[in-house]
Amino acid sequence: MQTLAFDGRTGAAGDMICAGLIAAGADPDVLAPVEEALPVAYEVGTTTKNGIRATTVDVVLDDSDGDGSAVADGGEDHGHAGHAGHDHSHAHADDEEHHHDHAGDDDHDHAGDDDHADGHDHADGHDHAEGAGVHRTYPEVVEVVEAMGLPQSVEADALDVFELLGEAEAAVHGTDLAETHFHEVGADDAIADVVGACLLLHDLDVDRVVTTPLATGGGEVEMSHGVYPVPTPAVVEVAERAGLTLHGGPVESELLTPTGAAILGGVAEQVTALPSLTVEASGYGAGRKSFPEHPNVIRVTRGESVDEGDEDAVEGGHDGHEHEHGEHEHGHGGHGHGHGGHEHGGGGDHGGHGHGHGHDTHADSGDGSLVRDDVAVLETNLDDAAPEVLGGLQETLKKAGALDVTIVPTTMKKARPGHLVKVICKPGDAKAVAERFARETGTLGVREAGARHRWIAEREFETATLEIDGREFDVEVKIASTTEGEVYDVSAEYDDAASVAAETGLAIRDVIRRAENAVHE
Repeated sequence: MQTLAFDGRTGAAGDMICAGLIAAGADPDVLAPVEEALPVAYEVGTTTKNGIRATTVDVVLDDSDGDGSAVADGGEDHGHAGHAGHDHSHAHADDEEHHHDHAGDDDHDHAGDDDHADGHDHADGHDHAEGAGVHRTYPEVVEVVEAMGLPQSVEADALDVFELLGEAEAAVHGTDLAETHFHEVGADDAIADVVGACLLLHDLDVDRVVTTPLATGGGEVEMSHGVYPVPTPAVVEVAERAGLTLHGGPVESELLTPTGAAILGGVAEQVTALPSLTVEASGYGAGRKSFPEHPNVIRVTRGESVDEGDEDAVEGGHDGHEHEHGEHEHGHGGHGHGHGGHEHGGGGDHGGHGHGHGHDTHADSGDGSLVRDDVAVLETNLDDAAPEVLGGLQETLKKAGALDVTIVPTTMKKARPGHLVKVICKPGDAKAVAERFARETGTLGVREAGARHRWIAEREFETATLEIDGREFDVEVKIASTTEGEVYDVSAEYDDAASVAAETGLAIRDVIRRAENAVHE
């Protein structure tokens, strides 16, 4: 299994992550869709941090017309300024975007940016794009990303990151996601950082991405609402939602930005330490600040897992790839809006994958693998629900957007019998499902479990035609396979088989066997 590991012991930011991925072998030419969609260009160079040679990425305004404006030129290819000789020896900030995207906090001031002043001039007339361009709402950011024509999995990853950021901001400020107004995070350079990181990661084509615990730094930062301790509220909220592990230090300076945290929270599993790898490539992405004793870089290591079955390093608190769903809960790998498409019997969720963005299934997840599908898992404990209510939850919650509902008998406090109800849905449907969940059961609270992804099979359906006593009957058969087309499960739809059995007098299991054999043949 090809694994890529981020080492965040001196924090992370969007430009550092992009630089680290390029240093680990990603091709910067894949960044072209961003340069075509936004009036920015990526400048890639190198620097030295405490004796370590590291890659730098700077997002600059691309003033192709030379008039000082930052207006996009309608999709013309801006090129990769710096890919052919723009070698920047200056140090880049790890807080490249100052993405404390608190509504209205766009005047956030960072002390300590000692060697990279904002607004300096770059070669070819390019100005640093930090905070430049339109400051957008969350839905507007989604529109920009969807209009770039990105590969499906890249778009899904980028939208995941922005959704994570948006939900964190909404939680901090008590607003709704759709009303969240990004400031720096909605600016052109921030979108370039997020989408750029997802494009570069896609280019490396790894099967698994992990991150070690992330250093936040320490001290305080000044924002328009006052002085806040490091890590800032948005970073803490992102970490809580993504299951990231944070630790203070090693310096009294801000090291982890909300964008950096959200990128890693959106694409990586949290691990306690670097997993066992046969290292094939590695590199360092530099931040802007410099510290006397700590190189301000993020290390990216890529290689083959030594033991693919060893999950000991995965922390229990983060279920980034939790196999919580049952064996029939494969979901379909298609795309579209809605809450689950049509259903074939009681065999789980046939995935219409309605995320609100329309794309949240990661189809190109590696040779012979399953498909990563973004989900939310909601749950509550009930000790007073009537059987009729529990029995109706499958229907009522699926109408609200649930993909699957599981009810597990359990023992609660004071040895009372109760039920644990777990619901899987798309992240964009979680709020509506939770509200319906509460209304139907009377529960005082619905919690969101740590799982953010599941691994699902590619699924297709074939119709098996059975000849019984001179008559023909159709039974739909579900075929599960990997992304490489390897079929590993064939299952006839129960309702179709039951209908045929009722008409012919055969046992249901006999009809199922015949239908599955017909597809095999």
